[in-house]
Amino acid sequence: MKHLWLTAWADIIESLRARWFMVYAMVFGGLVVVLFAFGLAESRIMGFTGLSRLLITYIQLSMAMLPIFVLITTVRSVAGDREAGVFEYLLSLPISLGAWFWGRFLGRFLVVFLPVLLAMLGATAWGTFKGVEAPWEMLVYYSGLLMSLTWCFLGIGMLISTLARSSDVAQGAAFVVWLTLLLFLDLILLGVLIQERLPPETAVAIALANPMQVFRTATMMLFDPQLVLLGPTAYVILDNFGEAGYIAYAMIYPMLLGTLSAGMGFFFFKRSDLP
Repeated sequence: MKHLWLTAWADIIESLRARWFMVYAMVFGGLVVVLFAFGLAESRIMGFTGLSRLLITYIQLSMAMLPIFVLITTVRSVAGDREAGVFEYLLSLPISLGAWFWGRFLGRFLVVFLPVLLAMLGATAWGTFKGVEAPWEMLVYYSGLLMSLTWCFLGIGMLISTLARSSDVAQGAAFVVWLTLLLFLDLILLGVLIQERLPPETAVAIALANPMQVFRTATMMLFDPQLVLLGPTAYVILDNFGEAGYIAYAMIYPMLLGTLSAGMGFFFFKRSDLP
């Protein structure tokens, strides 16, 4: 356990020195500043005002940006070390492969999740200072969803990084994965389902296998509990899950998917030609 946390700390220090982390932190911090500057904290939509409106907008923007940031920065974790020629040196240290791999995973998780969380907390603190009522329940709910989404794509990124033999291949594969999941939110999925005339339950099951779709639907549920925006699809979701059940699914499923992906990455990592 000691070696695991030492590896995690080393990865955190390495990430803090990297340029991508500065850009990453500035993007999400600057996003909150821009939302405040355009007055979203004072607008009213569907009964949501103040920080509630800002958090809803922030979470929708994070859905598109967070996965690609996580994937692009994570896929270089193993593939980048192998390509840079430091892989043999790192693995020659008196540390187990499991501690090294999962230490990198946990360290990168803290690095990519904390800026997103701190941006929301900073917005809440500033709004409270300005006299705006803080939506604590929404803040906790969205923090859990973002943590689950981050963990999911971090696991996928570690799997890609383990399988790829170079950082260029890893980054290309990460972009393809992100683009495929993004397109399957609506465009391609709807076209295929209409053409194949699948039953509604099968169509919804395919849609909810996409972690980005799960995240998107879960964020809707807070301000639209009946999921009116989804149309007839809402009946299938609510009849099979219920509101509380779907929220639990939205938290647990991406975490399990990320853990499974990272576990597969570790399996291939141990069996591969490490140098």
